[in-house]
Amino acid sequence: MPFFNTSKDFVGTSNRWWYYSIELLPNIIAKGQYEDNFPMLPRMMLRRCAIEAMECLDIGSMEGLIPALMARRGARRVLATDAIDHCVEKIAVVKHYHGVEFEYQSVGLMYELNKKLPDQSFDLINCSGLLYHVVAPFMVLAGVRPLLRRNGLMIVSTNVACVNDYSMEFNNGGRLQTEANTFWYISIPLFDYILRYLRLAPIDCLYLSHANVQSHIRYLADKPSGYLSVVCRAVDESLATDDDNWMRGSAHDSWEYLGLIDWRRAEGNSFSDIEYYGNQERHHFRSDISSIDLWQAVNEVAPLKMTERSSDTHILKLEDRS
Repeated sequence: MPFFNTSKDFVGTSNRWWYYSIELLPNIIAKGQYEDNFPMLPRMMLRRCAIEAMECLDIGSMEGLIPALMARRGARRVLATDAIDHCVEKIAVVKHYHGVEFEYQSVGLMYELNKKLPDQSFDLINCSGLLYHVVAPFMVLAGVRPLLRRNGLMIVSTNVACVNDYSMEFNNGGRLQTEANTFWYISIPLFDYILRYLRLAPIDCLYLSHANVQSHIRYLADKPSGYLSVVCRAVDESLATDDDNWMRGSAHDSWEYLGLIDWRRAEGNSFSDIEYYGNQERHHFRSDISSIDLWQAVNEVAPLKMTERSSDTHILKLEDRS
């Protein structure tokens, strides 16, 4: 029995606005907002995570490109989420024509996800393309962190300001992007610091400089910027360096730190044995915390450029497995 009652139904759905480009039938693609050669960094990072038989959460899923890949890779459970039900029909289309199954839940604004997803935890969480779309990115991460199993992996990807300080650039007057829901670009060192503060050890990253982006959407701003995708490993203590007494003290005594983040739940989660198959030669391990320094990594590794490999882009083909 066909999924659509008439060919008109199919054409109508495929001609709607799509965020991702999705192949629905052989060589028939619902065109998304990105250029065909625009690299999708969290997708490339997900490929390095051993998610087979794991439980995975995707935040802000749109039409479900990442959940579809997770399911196709053999994840035991995949939960897709978004703020509202604006893509539910398109998700159903993707699931049908790509032969995948995953759960979906609307969660409202992306704060306090630990309360909106009670009694759940995940081996891998993808939190990508979200932090610059919320007015309080730290609050979002505070709600996501208790959902990650001990030793689990989290992919965190966001637009960043490529400056060597601890700051956040606000999108006043649309100077960073004209998109109405874009608020903050976090500086790379601050992004690194927040992750460590939240007991997330950066272990690998990919960086796309906005100067290398060729798009109908304006990305260049008045300061160097780019898109940074980071794979983090959940650890049991904040990653304060020997000389950072403030982070260490704040993690033990701050009412905000102890009250905003449900550390009891995080510490009570089961231990995940999820493996990561990143390129070890790319890692800049610091001996005390076995993690990379994001500012150092971004500046030592050549940034990505536009790509002709569709499996590295925002296009989901019917044969794609990663």
